[in-house]
Amino acid sequence: MSEYLFAKPENEPLAARMRPRNLREFVGQEHLLSDGKILRRMIENDNIASMIFWGPPGVGKTSLASIIARETRAEFVNFSAVTSGIKEIREIMKQADTNKNFGARTILFVDEIHRFNKAQQDAFLPFVEKGSIILIGATTENPSFEINSALLSRCKVFVLKSLSPENILQLLKRALKILREKNQVTCEDDILEALANFANGDARTALSTLEMMLLNGEVRENSIVIDSQVFEQCTSRKSLLYDKHGEEHYNLISALHKSMRNSDPDAAVYWLARMLESGEDPLYIARRVVRFASEDVGLAEPNALSMAIAAYQACHFLGMPECSVHLTQAVIHLSISPKSNSLDAAYMSARNDALKNLSEPVPLNLRNAPTKLMRELDYGKDYKFAHDYEARLTNMQCLPENLLGREYYKPTNQGSEANYKKRLEYIKNWKANHES
Repeated sequence: MSEYLFAKPENEPLAARMRPRNLREFVGQEHLLSDGKILRRMIENDNIASMIFWGPPGVGKTSLASIIARETRAEFVNFSAVTSGIKEIREIMKQADTNKNFGARTILFVDEIHRFNKAQQDAFLPFVEKGSIILIGATTENPSFEINSALLSRCKVFVLKSLSPENILQLLKRALKILREKNQVTCEDDILEALANFANGDARTALSTLEMMLLNGEVRENSIVIDSQVFEQCTSRKSLLYDKHGEEHYNLISALHKSMRNSDPDAAVYWLARMLESGEDPLYIARRVVRFASEDVGLAEPNALSMAIAAYQACHFLGMPECSVHLTQAVIHLSISPKSNSLDAAYMSARNDALKNLSEPVPLNLRNAPTKLMRELDYGKDYKFAHDYEARLTNMQCLPENLLGREYYKPTNQGSEANYKKRLEYIKNWKANHES
């Protein structure tokens, strides 16, 4: 039965068959294609200008070009930077000039435009400048580095984002619905959710993997059955298939957090691997690691936050599986770093006072006085600019009157925070000896 499933005249990969035909079918990139957004207006009004689509693989760059091809009244030429060279460019440019003389526009779509060298890119420039072609380029690389500045300056850059698991799940359900019109397919929602997470924002990966799962699914009672075993075989990973919003999801992130807090790098890396290999979004883990860097390490190791943010950026740039090592680096660093929760404690203590004193006025000496009236009302009076004093310190009052003497930040002796504690003690002693 699985052979019949794909023995169709339209014997294309599932990802190609699922390519959207119009904006209504397109999934994701809401920041560009929601009602009223600039790219949607350009397509709907057939007012296309030269542009670059920049984004990771499988997020809709070619699909958007295909939609433009259907919606525009211009001649649409699909051009590959992998298989074409200067000769082919010149032939197309010559035809574009002819089209222009007859009042017709030519839209040239160049996939993987970053693969063209400088000379090849320069060949487009005069034709873009005089309006013979409207250039649409697609690239996975930063256009600032990979596209000539002269050409780039004449193109609008649209940044396409990785698809969310919800976006991909929507595509997978749509694909199954279409496939079920001809064949019985059984696939539980948790399998689809795991696949949506596994795809890491790439619709092509998701649909190609679904196609592989259908080919390898077990036929039972005239139905192709996709279960966790098939998912594991086709993705080469164990699948815990936990609900991202359910108890196991929070149990695992809690285990990671508490293992790092307990300075146990081995346990922390284990829980990290459990989450990543079950399809958890690496950016979710990275966000929690960034929080941990300040909540549980803080000024005891000030570089912890920088490393955590760098790991988040690596996850954003690379995705899985490459970013697993960056998360491991951050998790181990945070696990063995000295610990201090003094920053979290300081904020929570200040927060309690702030909530009780939301209407407490700002002291006059701390207020700006841009107008004569404000100055007459003593705004900014007695303000002391610390840099004007030898010690770069003053005894100026900065807390509201009824909170004088409050101490929120209480540094520990852990790691580098011992230096912050020593400095704070010096500041407090200086102020105590220089009271007005």
